[in-house]
Amino acid sequence: MSASPSRRMPALISGGACLALLAGCGSSSDSGGDANGQTPVSSSAVPVVASTNVYGDIVKRIGGDHVEVTSIISDPSQDPHSYEANTQNQLTLSKAKVVIENGGGYDDFVDKMLKSGGNTSAEVINAVEVSGKTAPKGGELNEHVWYDFPTVARVADRIAAALSKADPADAASFTQNAETFKTGLQSLEAKEAQIKKEHSGESVAITEPVPLYVIEASGLVNKTPEEFSEAIEEGDDVSPKVLQETLGLFSGKEVQALVYNEQTSGPQTERTESAARSAGVPVVPVTETLPQGKDYLGWMTANVDALASALDK
Repeated sequence: MSASPSRRMPALISGGACLALLAGCGSSSDSGGDANGQTPVSSSAVPVVASTNVYGDIVKRIGGDHVEVTSIISDPSQDPHSYEANTQNQLTLSKAKVVIENGGGYDDFVDKMLKSGGNTSAEVINAVEVSGKTAPKGGELNEHVWYDFPTVARVADRIAAALSKADPADAASFTQNAETFKTGLQSLEAKEAQIKKEHSGESVAITEPVPLYVIEASGLVNKTPEEFSEAIEEGDDVSPKVLQETLGLFSGKEVQALVYNEQTSGPQTERTESAARSAGVPVVPVTETLPQGKDYLGWMTANVDALASALDK
């Protein structure tokens, strides 16, 4: 939905804290593919910058040891909407040959740095643009396209093409790795299709639009008042009337599950979660950024499996 400066813990980082951020969760170049770690790589590796560790991990799956990936945001407490970049980010971005951003207003700091840093040679992949998605008439774009598996497949192809351009000698490897990655995405789509087969038309509630693409692909109906999820996403207070309407979804047994963004914490979302649990409605936690120690496919598999399990109850 809306991507204006938002909600959770502000990620306003400067000075020594900036350096700590990059040391702790910046460069991702280990052979194991952890988008949060750092190990030495070949000096010929393609330098890539991703706005978040979600895209950083995808690049690592495709580029392997031939890429050196820096994920600017990998801490769940950091909100890309309100993140303020620093000079170390700027320096790293100025050296990148490939840049991957989400777009759609989600990580505008990347575009701002590219414009101010003078790096006009890097190939920039914008996931929202790749998706072809636009805002519905009278509505707002749901920019969380990494929860849309067909979009992620197209992004994978774009990444492979960009890496092949930067490193033609390893193009065959990039293409093969992208195909392998997309096979995993097909398995996720098959899981969504199975949920749709077994639970099509069933209703769920959400706290934010983060998981909506999975919910829609699974044939489920989001019953949450739009005013509720938009207010939570924007960091605004939910009106008492809308809050009561939302809580009534659980007491009235109108939904089969609550899909809860656990990176958002506040009295109204906590009250919503509590109401669901009190009514015996299963709660499915999701996150926006890649959890520590997870890869993209494993993370999304756990999310979809948890949704299926909740509905089966």
